Amino acid sequence: MTEGKQTTQAQATVKGSLSFDDKVIQKIIGLSLEQIDGLLTVDGGFFSNLADKVINNDDVTTGITAEVGTKQVAADMDIVVEYGKDAHKLYEEMKQLIAKQIHDMTGLELVELNVKVVDIKTKEQHEADSVTLQDRAANTVQAASKTTSKGMAKAKNAAGDAVEEAKARVE
Repeated sequence: MTEGKQTTQAQATVKGSLSFDDKVIQKIIGLSLEQIDGLLTVDGGFFSNLADKVINNDDVTTGITAEVGTKQVAADMDIVVEYGKDAHKLYEEMKQLIAKQIHDMTGLELVELNVKVVDIKTKEQHEADSVTLQDRAANTVQAASKTTSKGMAKAKNAAGDAVEEAKARVE
């Protein structure tokens, strides 16, 4: 018996199934969406946006819901589109790319993709809105640290000058 036939026979006798958690499909979709020009963000709704404003969040699954069956996938999301971009073209590009990525990685078929455009912003507006409280706090701490360092340096210099002056008087 050749090695190829042995492998085929061994595979035929192994039972089991392969399934994918919803989070895996959400992650495939989220990573795929990073390639779409004109898509500013997937919007996770009020509470998600509030959380994103407090801390930096690199979770690509935020705002994406997926229902995974044994052979098919359906997904929903709300998005923010860049001002001036064609939303219909963007949606078609999203469908094609997501369907391909899901099929290539899992063998599953994307049968439904529901996308709701909830806002349109310029890139500048989006970047300004994306500054988190964590970023603002870090900037404030950094500025305070610089100010404190300058103040400490002045105090050290003043103390050093006073010591030198006292030494001169003693002599």
